[in-house]
Amino acid sequence: MSRINVPAVDTATGATAEVYAHIKKAAGSVPNTYAAIGALNPGALKVMLQADIVLAAGSLSKQDIETIRLAVSATTGCDYCEAAHSLLGKMAGLKPDALKQIRAGEPTGEARRDALVQFVRKLVSTRGTVSEADFAAITHAGYTDAQLVDISLAIAGITFTNVFNRINDTTLDFPAVH
Repeated sequence: MSRINVPAVDTATGATAEVYAHIKKAAGSVPNTYAAIGALNPGALKVMLQADIVLAAGSLSKQDIETIRLAVSATTGCDYCEAAHSLLGKMAGLKPDALKQIRAGEPTGEARRDALVQFVRKLVSTRGTVSEADFAAITHAGYTDAQLVDISLAIAGITFTNVFNRINDTTLDFPAVH
């Protein structure tokens, strides 16, 4: 059970009800993490959703975005986001073996995806400026300067939900991964 008590989604009013309505229209239901964030700060949830719109219109594929979200979530240890983005990654076309390999930080056999996973995991787990070798590896894999901005945005967004879910111990409403 989540640590933070959140009112039922169907009792929301005002700005929270509005943002929930947009989520329900797009996804059919409001995931527990969005319900908690929206109940406490609907503006924060709106910013997250706007970032998702910007990413979707950006230069990365859905598979790349889900790869980033899954790699970050596995690196930070957010079981909620690992579960959510394993399902969303599957829906984006990532194969079950690739999802497992991304979570484990193991090679998938796709050089471009593997470079992305390594780059993202290094960004999340180290400090300081990215080395010339790491920069060269991601650009050699074919990622452009504009895509580096989108990679950064994807990392920022998922880091927010990772941190919140780790604080809240958000109850899973996605199939757990093992």
